[in-house]
Amino acid sequence: MPHPVDVHVGKRIRHRRWLVGVTQQQLAEKVGIKFQQIQKYETGANRVSASRLWDIAESLEVDVSFFFAGMESTDADAAPQGAEQSAVPTDLLNDKEALDLVRSYYSIPEEQRRRLFDLARVLSDVA
Repeated sequence: MPHPVDVHVGKRIRHRRWLVGVTQQQLAEKVGIKFQQIQKYETGANRVSASRLWDIAESLEVDVSFFFAGMESTDADAAPQGAEQSAVPTDLLNDKEALDLVRSYYSIPEEQRRRLFDLARVLSDVA
């Protein structure tokens, strides 16, 4: 049974790969392995070594820490009972619509993207 950290890291690899529009084959070629190995990493079936994770991070243009972001905290680190819940889903990376929105957002030229961001902020304050 895969370790939860391996599954989390694999999901983060898959989502980043998808966001930047890279196929498993393309990523595998950049890293110097077979695409089947990328598949195994992404499902958590195989553990990614530190050096391989470093290569993947460079290929996907993120810091290595990106793959560990969003790890669930322990009960001791959890928010106190009664704390206000966020309107943002806890597992945003599993929401295909949200990922598609992020990918579309980053394909917009920077000046227009800034304006869209400002508009979204205003609309969310009104709601």
